[in-house]
Amino acid sequence: MAHDFDSFGSLVFDDRVMKATLSAKVYQKLRKTIDEGSRLDPVVAEAVAAAMKTWAIEHGATHFTHWFQPLTGITAEKHDSFISPASDGRIIPEFSGKELIRGEPDASSFPSGGLRATFEARGYTAWDPTSYAFLKGKTLCIPTAFCSYGGQALDKKTPLLRSMEAFNRQALRVLRLFGNTEVKRVRTCVGAEQEYFLVDKGLYDRRKDLIFTGRTLFGAMPPKGQEMDDHYFGSIKPRIAAYMEDLNRELWKLGIPAKIEHNEVAPAQHELAPVYTTTNLATDQNQLTMEIMQKTALRHGLVCLLHEKPFAGVNGSGKHNNWSIATDTGLNLLSPGDTPYENAQFLLFLCAVIQAVDDYQDLLRISVATAGNDHRLGANEAPPAVVSVFLGDELTAILDAIVEDRPYEAAKSTTLKLGVDALPRFARDNTDRNRTSPFAFTGNKFEFRMVGSSDSIACANLMLNAAVAESLRQYADALEQAEDFETALHALIRDSFRAHRRILFNGNGYDEAWLQEAEKRGLCNYRTTADALPHLLDEKNVALLTKHRVYSETELRARCETLLDNYCKTVRIEAKTMLWMTRRQILPAISGFAAELSERAVKRKALLPEAGCVYESSLAAELSSLIDEIHRKAAELEDALLHSGSAGTGAEDAAGIRDALLPRMQSLRIACDEAETKTDARAWPFPSYAELLFSV
Repeated sequence: MAHDFDSFGSLVFDDRVMKATLSAKVYQKLRKTIDEGSRLDPVVAEAVAAAMKTWAIEHGATHFTHWFQPLTGITAEKHDSFISPASDGRIIPEFSGKELIRGEPDASSFPSGGLRATFEARGYTAWDPTSYAFLKGKTLCIPTAFCSYGGQALDKKTPLLRSMEAFNRQALRVLRLFGNTEVKRVRTCVGAEQEYFLVDKGLYDRRKDLIFTGRTLFGAMPPKGQEMDDHYFGSIKPRIAAYMEDLNRELWKLGIPAKIEHNEVAPAQHELAPVYTTTNLATDQNQLTMEIMQKTALRHGLVCLLHEKPFAGVNGSGKHNNWSIATDTGLNLLSPGDTPYENAQFLLFLCAVIQAVDDYQDLLRISVATAGNDHRLGANEAPPAVVSVFLGDELTAILDAIVEDRPYEAAKSTTLKLGVDALPRFARDNTDRNRTSPFAFTGNKFEFRMVGSSDSIACANLMLNAAVAESLRQYADALEQAEDFETALHALIRDSFRAHRRILFNGNGYDEAWLQEAEKRGLCNYRTTADALPHLLDEKNVALLTKHRVYSETELRARCETLLDNYCKTVRIEAKTMLWMTRRQILPAISGFAAELSERAVKRKALLPEAGCVYESSLAAELSSLIDEIHRKAAELEDALLHSGSAGTGAEDAAGIRDALLPRMQSLRIACDEAETKTDARAWPFPSYAELLFSV
C-alpha cells in the first residue's frame, strides 16, 4: 500500500530525476556546477531545460516561473505558460535553456533602497542550480537569484550565495594547512526550527489587527494563559493533528524533510523542525514551509500566525537557526572528532566562530532586527538583545586550560599541545541546553535563537557566514606564513580565545545582572530595531561585507534604507490600525454598554426605589471615565502619527517613530484592555484572547 513516505520529493526535480532524465555526460557536468561551483555550460542548460519541461508537463504543469526572494520578505513569481504557437495553428510546449537560465520580471514595485528608480522596470532572475526546481500546483518553480539591470542584488538569495562562496574559499585554505587535499567544497548547513500559532479562521476574520498587522494590538489576558505549562509537549488536539498530518504530506512532496512536530509553550502555539541541509536550500525550504503552513491551515478552517508576538503576555515565536559546517566528504567541522588531527582542527574552527560572534555581534543582532522581533527578544521565551556564546562548562574548561597553558583537569590530565596530544573526548551533549543564550553550542552545531518566526533565515546566515569567513581568512594568513605550523596553531587558538572570552556566557541571559555585566564587558545591547539598523553601515561592517564580496557598499546602503523604511511602515500601519479599531469598534462598544447600564439603573430604580443600583451606576461611571481616557489617548496617538516619519533620514525617522508612536500605542492599549475587562462580553466588538487561544 502506498504510504505518504513514498511521495517524498515527488514534486521536486531532484538528483534522482536528473539521473533518470539526463544523459550521463550532461548529468556529470551539471553535478560539477552544483558541487564545485563551475560555470554552467549552455549546452547543459538546454538539455536540463528539455528534461525539466517534459517532467513538469508529465506531472500536469502548464506554466513555469522563476521563483525568487525580493526584499519584501516573502517570495515572488511571475508565471509563463509552456505554449508556443505552431505554423499550422496548433500550439506546442517549449522551454529553452535560455528561459531556464534567465528571466526578466518587472522589478519596478519591489523595494530596492534606491538602487533603481521606478521608471527602471527591468530586473533579471538567474537560475540557482544548487537549489532544486519544484512543482506548485500546475507551475514549475525554478529557484533563482534576482538582480537589477545594473547587476546589483535585489533579493535575499544573491548575498547568501556570495557569503557561502566566501566561506568556502577561506575554509578550504584552512583545511589545506591541515594536509586535507580531498575536500573540494565546504558548506554551511542549517536546520531551521519554525514556531507558529494556529487560530480559528472565523475568529481571525473578526480581528482587524490580525488581518492588517499579523498581531493583536488589543487584548486583555484571560484567567488562564501558559502558567500551568500544560500545553508544552502536550497531547496534540485532533484538529491540530489533522492539520499537521496534511502539512507534513505537502512538505514531503516538495522534498522538505519535516521531522519534528509538537505543541509549544503558549496556548495555540506549535513547532515544526526539519532535517539539516545546505544553507541556501534550507533558506528556500523555510520560505516554502511558511507558505505551505498558511495555505494548509486555510483548508482546515484555521489561520497560521507567523508574527513574532501575536499575543502579548504569552510566548512569542522564533526560528531557531541550527548552523553547522560540513565538507563534501561528509566531515562535520564542528564535531570534536576522535584524533589529535581532528581535535586541533575542531578547536580552530570553534575559535573562528567565537571570534566572529564577538567581532560582529552587532551584525548578528542587525540580522534579526524587525519591528515584530522587538516585541519578542528579551522576553521569557527568547534570548536578550545582547549577543553572547554558550559553550557549556566542559568545553569552556578545556579552552580555559589552553589559554592558561595548563593541563585540562578531567578524568586524566592531558597536556594540550594541539596536533600532538589528544584532546580529552567529551560527550556531544555534555551540558544542559541554555534557552536564554542567543548563540549556543549544542555538541556539533551552534543554535542561533534570535531569528524571528516570520523572517527569512537568509540574512542571519549570510552575516554568520561572512563573519566566520573573516576569522578563517585571518587564521589562514597567519598560519600560511608560520615556520612551525603546530606551534603557531597552538598560539593562535590560545590567543584568539584569550582575546574573545568576553563573548562567552553560560549563565542566565534573562538576569538583569548579566546585562550589567555585558555592558562592563563592552558588548552591544541594541534593544530595538531603530537602535540596531544604523550600525549596519559602521566602517568595520562595510569593510567585512565588501571585502568578501557579499555586498557592494551601494547594495549595503540600499539594504539599510530598505530595512529602516520597512520598520517605519510597519509601526505606522499598526498605529493606524489601532486608531481604526479604537474609534470604529472599541469606543462605540464601550459607550453603548455604558448607556445600557445607565438605562438599567433607571429601570431598577423605578421598580425598586430603595435600590442603590451600585453595580450599574459605579460601572457606568468607570466606563465613562475610560471612554474619555481612550478618546484622549487616541487623539495623542493620531497627533504623533501625523508628525512622525518626517525627520529626513531613515535612521532618524525610525528613532522618531519608535519614541513617538510605540509608547502612545502601549498607553492606548492599556486603557482599552482595562475597558474590555469591564464590558459585557456580548458587547465587545471582536474575539477575546480567551476565544483565540483556547478555541481550537
